[in-house]
This record gives sequence, structure tokens and C-alpha cells, in this order.
Amino acid sequence: MIRILRQIFRTGIVTEPLPPAVEEEIRQTGSRLEEAIIKHFRRSLTIRQVDAGSCNGCELEIHAINNSFYNCERFGVHFTASPRFADMLLVTGPVARNMEIALRRTYNATPTPKLVVAVGDCGCNGGMFGESYASLGGIDKVIPVDVYVPGCPPTPLALLNGILTAVDGYPDKRK
Repeated sequence: MIRILRQIFRTGIVTEPLPPAVEEEIRQTGSRLEEAIIKHFRRSLTIRQVDAGSCNGCELEIHAINNSFYNCERFGVHFTASPRFADMLLVTGPVARNMEIALRRTYNATPTPKLVVAVGDCGCNGGMFGESYASLGGIDKVIPVDVYVPGCPPTPLALLNGILTAVDGYPDKRK
């Protein structure tokens, strides 16, 4: 234990702050997102993240938007474990054949009107996995998708912009 603590003190802090330009872009996107959330959802947007068979690269970026640098909660974005409380599904990965039923059930359990965002190249079109004996391809092969966020994996800023695009299109879902 003492050896580990010495190593920690020797190494010091290795996390670097975001560059000022990126921080400003996140602040601007976040303030637009916060305004849209207040307009359409009154207080906060609740998201259920679903891994439909991904490599977890996109999940790492989704976790990053919740860390202290990006801090999506300051903009009114919250994550939930239950689709019954969710306003949006954030789905990653190509849909594995074993996840098809679970993804449909999650979509059906989400109250209407619901938003669906396909994250990453795999979520958009199957990515490098495509359609095969184990994969159905993109998310839209199983459930309807409102917004696609490409990238392998997409950056946290791209994720925030994708969420903003989905929230801006929310009134169209209520009609």
C-alpha cells in the first residue's frame, strides 16, 4: 500500500485541462442545449444509454461527457438506469442478434414521445461489423432513429451536438 501511495505522489496529476477553444465550444453548445431542454422538457433531459453490441469505445466517450471536464449535468442532461423514466435512448454499437429483442423491449418501455440517437459508425450503419451472422447492422434496422452521430468513436462534443439536434427536433415528435 505504501509503495502504491509513493508511486501516486511521484507521478502527480497527469490529467490535462481542455484547450480554451474546446472549452468555449463546449460552453456554447451546452448553453444552447440547456435552452432547448428548458424549452421542450421544462427542467432536464433524461437519457437511457443502451449498448446493443458495441466495442465500448462509444461508451467511454459517453462517460466522458459526464466527467468533470464536460459535466453534462450542468446543462440539464441526466442518465437513468430505467427506460421507463427516459426521454431519449442513446444507442451504441451494431445490433447483435442476441440484443435485438432487448433493444425492442427497451424502446417499447420508453414513454412516448421518445427520441433515439444512434451513436458511432456502428450504430449508424453497422460500421466495420456491418451485417453478418452475428450482427443486424445499424440501429435503424431494429428501431426508428431520430439522429445519427457518426464517428469511431464520436467525440464528447459531437455527442452533445447530436443530443442538441435531437432535442431541437423534439416538437416534431409530439405531432
